[in-house]
Amino acid sequence: MPFEYRLASYFWSNLALLLKIITKIMASRETVVVDSEVDVIKKLCATIEDIADKSIKDHGKFRVGLSGGSLVGFLSKGLPNIKTDWSKWILAFCDERVVPFGDQDSTYGVYAAALCENGPLKKEQFIVIDPSLDVGSAAKDYASKLGDVFPSASLPQFDALLLGMGPDGHTCSLFPDHPGLQVTDKWVAPIENSPKPPPNRVTLTFPVINNARYCIFALTGQGKAEMVKRILKNEENLPAGMVLPREGKVLWILDKPAASLL
Repeated sequence: MPFEYRLASYFWSNLALLLKIITKIMASRETVVVDSEVDVIKKLCATIEDIADKSIKDHGKFRVGLSGGSLVGFLSKGLPNIKTDWSKWILAFCDERVVPFGDQDSTYGVYAAALCENGPLKKEQFIVIDPSLDVGSAAKDYASKLGDVFPSASLPQFDALLLGMGPDGHTCSLFPDHPGLQVTDKWVAPIENSPKPPPNRVTLTFPVINNARYCIFALTGQGKAEMVKRILKNEENLPAGMVLPREGKVLWILDKPAASLL
């Protein structure tokens, strides 16, 4: 076969593969823009209610991963208003700071105060780290606890992961250009030098994140707009943009200020 034909054949075969990949990304990623933060909370919690209902009907439980930051306030306001069988919920963390539960930086601590003390959940439903351990041991211990929730899985498959996005585009405790981005042989990675304090954290890795049935970002405010544009419009290779579940869906729920540059 002449070189020109081989080159054309190579180009078109790879173009077809690229289009297939782009089509899959577009099919798995959905963006919803609503008016205000109140509407973001309503959409977020209605979506969680629907996923929880389907999950409980399908396999008898709802396994969800939580993140900190503004999501704590969103879920504290919205979750108590949904209709669900709370006893079927199992709650883990997309990442966690290795600090005592009473510390203000403990993600579990703030959720327990918001949703257990006067809310619908019990502390026993949360899968938590052991903050008395060093960060490496805490990651192994947390992975072992996840193994009890997903006993026969080569990778855990969460029904939903509720994710945040930092001003640098990080999600979970996976930061731009950080070695944690490259971890593929562990469910949970230890982070000893987080660019954002506190420095010691554990985080789900991308193989686990991208094995979820649903990944959901809920973002509000003009301060998020530039990074939302860089990820969703410019397709920059930043951690939050690397959330693309292989067989699931990723949903970005934005208020109008956060979506203003799209």
